[in-house]
Amino acid sequence: MDSILVYIKKLLGYSEDDRSFDDEIMNFINMAFGRLNQLGVGSTEIFIITGTSEKWTDFIGTNKWMEPSKTYIYLKTKIVHDPPLSSIVLESMKSAIDELECDLRNTAERERNKNIT
Repeated sequence: MDSILVYIKKLLGYSEDDRSFDDEIMNFINMAFGRLNQLGVGSTEIFIITGTSEKWTDFIGTNKWMEPSKTYIYLKTKIVHDPPLSSIVLESMKSAIDELECDLRNTAERERNKNIT
């Protein structure tokens, strides 16, 4: 299951065949990709999905250090599409998002510096 949309939908509890929220979920996924772009993670162009054809390998490539971006995209999508009722769980998710942003940004910067030298 390499499709970004299918992967996130399954984590959100939707079947691959349930298309009732696809546009909304894609919008939130693209919002998260936009944020990663602002953090300097990924290519210089904003990565977007338009359906099930975009794969994780299209975004991550062979960079194993980019794997946490899957969790980041899920959490960012979950928080706006189906936020938890518990404020404790919500704060925990926000904390995980903040930590992932910091880690991904730092790792992306380290990788860029490694390629420069």
